[in-house]
Amino acid sequence: MSQEVMLPQGWEARWDPQSNAYVYVEQSTGRSQWEVPTQPSYGSSNPSVSPAPQPSSTHHRPGRRQYPTAQIQQVYGGGGYDTQPQQPIAASGYPDQQQQQQQPQYFTPGFGGADPAQQQQPAYGASPAPAYGGAAPAPAYGQQQQPGYPGQQPVDQMANQFQQMNVGYGGGKQLHQIQTVNLIGMQPDVTGLDAPPPPYLLPPNAAVTASPHIQPDPSYQRCTLTSMPTTQSLLNKSKLPLALVMAPYRSYRGEVDGDDPVPVVEDSVIARCRRCRAYINPFVTFIEGGNRWKCCMCGLSNEVPQLFDWNQAENKPADRWSRKELNHSVVEFIAPTEYMVRPPQPPVYAFVIDVSQQAIQSGMVAVAARTILESLDNIPNADNRTKVAIIAVSTSLYFFSLPAGATEASMLVVSDLSDVFLPKPVDLLVNLTESRPAIESLLGKLSDMFQDSHTVGNALGSGLQAAHQLIGKIGGKIIALTATLPTLGEGALKARDDPKLLGTSKESSLLNAASSFYKTFAIECSKQQVAVDMFLFSTNYTDVATLSCLPRYTAGQTYLYPGFNASRSEDAIKFATEFGKVLAMPMGLEAVIRVRATRGIRMSAFHGNFFIRSTDLLALPVVPTDQNYVIELQLEDDIKGSFVVLQTAILHTTCYGERRIRVITQAMPTTDSISELYGSADQVAIATYLTNKAVERSMSHSLDDARNTITKNLSDILAVYKNQVTSSSGGASAQLAVPENLKLLPLLCCGLVKHVGLREGASIPPDLRAYAQCLLTTLPCQSLVPYIHPRFYSLHNMPNEAGNINSETGQMVLPPALNLTSERLERHGLFLIEDSQNIFIWVGHEAVPRLIQDVFGLNDYGELQGGKSTLPLLDNPFSQRVNNIIAKTRELRRGVYRPHVYVVKSDAEPALRSWALSLLIEDRMDHMSSYAQYLTTVKNKVGYFIFLGTNDS
Repeated sequence: MSQEVMLPQGWEARWDPQSNAYVYVEQSTGRSQWEVPTQPSYGSSNPSVSPAPQPSSTHHRPGRRQYPTAQIQQVYGGGGYDTQPQQPIAASGYPDQQQQQQQPQYFTPGFGGADPAQQQQPAYGASPAPAYGGAAPAPAYGQQQQPGYPGQQPVDQMANQFQQMNVGYGGGKQLHQIQTVNLIGMQPDVTGLDAPPPPYLLPPNAAVTASPHIQPDPSYQRCTLTSMPTTQSLLNKSKLPLALVMAPYRSYRGEVDGDDPVPVVEDSVIARCRRCRAYINPFVTFIEGGNRWKCCMCGLSNEVPQLFDWNQAENKPADRWSRKELNHSVVEFIAPTEYMVRPPQPPVYAFVIDVSQQAIQSGMVAVAARTILESLDNIPNADNRTKVAIIAVSTSLYFFSLPAGATEASMLVVSDLSDVFLPKPVDLLVNLTESRPAIESLLGKLSDMFQDSHTVGNALGSGLQAAHQLIGKIGGKIIALTATLPTLGEGALKARDDPKLLGTSKESSLLNAASSFYKTFAIECSKQQVAVDMFLFSTNYTDVATLSCLPRYTAGQTYLYPGFNASRSEDAIKFATEFGKVLAMPMGLEAVIRVRATRGIRMSAFHGNFFIRSTDLLALPVVPTDQNYVIELQLEDDIKGSFVVLQTAILHTTCYGERRIRVITQAMPTTDSISELYGSADQVAIATYLTNKAVERSMSHSLDDARNTITKNLSDILAVYKNQVTSSSGGASAQLAVPENLKLLPLLCCGLVKHVGLREGASIPPDLRAYAQCLLTTLPCQSLVPYIHPRFYSLHNMPNEAGNINSETGQMVLPPALNLTSERLERHGLFLIEDSQNIFIWVGHEAVPRLIQDVFGLNDYGELQGGKSTLPLLDNPFSQRVNNIIAKTRELRRGVYRPHVYVVKSDAEPALRSWALSLLIEDRMDHMSSYAQYLTTVKNKVGYFIFLGTNDS
């Protein structure tokens, strides 16, 4: 029996004969409870509007909404659903993007407009002001159109006005104002490396809300072009790459960067397109009175879910326009059970630790055991389901039985390395909470247990197989720590660092895996939802190129500590800090990533640490934070719409047992103008793409080919720009023309060809080069850019505010960045050079004693020792400011890395001095040209390509 509904004042129930049901209507406005209020302010409620009625749960059953015929006529100007409107109106208040191609203005969501001084974005829900000389847009969905409103003009008349104003899309208006820069003889402005990418100038009818968050922050996802070419031939002609660069599970650091946490949709209402399976987002269109939504990717009409406008927590109608998925480009949905193939897995950690003589003597085992012990409270274990196993390896495998409730662990030894088996079925993989006493006891004694061992040998491959047998049925993460080359059992390796190969065309063979075991094993791990992290410590050759295969195909990460010795506090602190962060990292488990796009766009190639399960599905047993991926795009068909949408979905299980879907949606305007493509190019994203392609090329061909590929791609891009965009298309010229937004791309390319991962030379150890390539392909942009182009600061004469907190922003102020040339070095100065992995403090040999005393606490330059160091924090303002700058520099880079600090005296330690100077990439070094010479090489290639007419291909 139904109950009577008590309606708030100002509301009444009206019978709707079309839906054969009562509709709750506000008397003053005539709007139903499901409609957006007239002119609300985004993010706040309208105090003049009474709340929608709240029917009781026993009376009202949320279902398909129907609107009275009178309201349909008010919105569409017709007689109901069967009436074909002249100009359909989207929920944003703008013409439907699929049928109306003339836009009176362009704006960047969240930035007001193309010209902030002349144009202001209207408040959400309000009618936008008409463009000067143009027609006012139609009223927003749910609002009445006033008699005589200019918006009643016919569509063709409006189009004629727009054509006269030269603002029709593709009608000649330049969205991005291109300014050509001549690089020859110009000193690069390195501060531009921190600039945001060119804006995504979407047409005004693109989004259903005016939220400032409808485009993702570039740290989540960015594209090499912020305007999408309409044809593949136009893209080919431009020579510009088209690719997505993403770090979808990046760290949240609100206190550092002012990050906002990812909004979570908690009501399990997930609206997806029935055809392309895209998730509802700010760029869809609501049609048929708001009952259906049109997919922005494939155009299919979908029914709005029954509970989309219902607040389940408070059991009352909800405001559709405040839903997070319509206002945010990055959201997370809590997935219902149909998104799970099995119950959520717990976090599982299997530690495989090398306990050979060298591992013990270096102190690696002691620091690792102590770090795990100190991190037990930080390992994700909110629901007490986390499981842990510990296996030690040398010439045998050492398993540890850790029964629940026991206070001591017992060791079980398996010496058969060819046919690995588990010595007992239980108590090897144990619950962290239940077996905590035994785990703590083992970790406290682990290093001492093997202290007197003199075994030389490492059966790492067999230990990995044993760990896989332990956790394979559940999934999780294997963390392997090894200080020696695996020489026994499965996956045994031999030293192959032949110095004769360095600097030759055969050097690339040292960058590929020496054994197929590790790739085959990695694929097997991926199938069982097992990821592998590798921590490598060695003073000798470790074959990073082979061992890094495991993280590459299982979505893990490789960490290298060359020459590790725990007796140096800097080494122990760096490893303990990074290892502790990895253990505490909140990770996504058993994940898959898929990118969807507007019809006609296809994902053609993938770069990063994952396994490609199908043509477009990336499998990641674990989703680590701050890891980068690059996905190349191709246009299969011509693009017809005024904008396109790209959407990345990451289905994963949180380490707290909740199945979630993180969705990142990005919209881009389309263009048929080659000059607009160049004006929308993102130099950081292009450099990231070129980095991944170069590393791939170095492994499949040679390092020389990789370097040439970078320079050729850059030259092709600039040749087309000179010939197709600028007015000067002659061959020989004293200029090297680039658009303003790409003026630092040649500098990044110069840094890339001179980077330790790719540069020419016969003195770079294969392990260091292979590890550098691992970083080049996984570091997010915030760390990759300084890794390619280091930051260079002058400390002895920095501004007074540098190294102090800004009172207005609350952020630490860094000194102004300098160009990377030794011309900036002064004999009496103090400088800092940082590449996200190392920090060099350069001290001039004529530095005054007062400077040495304030920074190092020593009497003069002669007492200063160079090398790996920790700066003291002294009781003087200058020391505190320098330490603040170092701390802030470490804080800025995303990831777990803690850069070492090296003190470099300008007249000592030739090897260390040469290493630091190699980061000054604008200088000439060894056989590599200076930046000015590199630009000349590029300019000559540009003239040659134009002469050959390659840009017309």
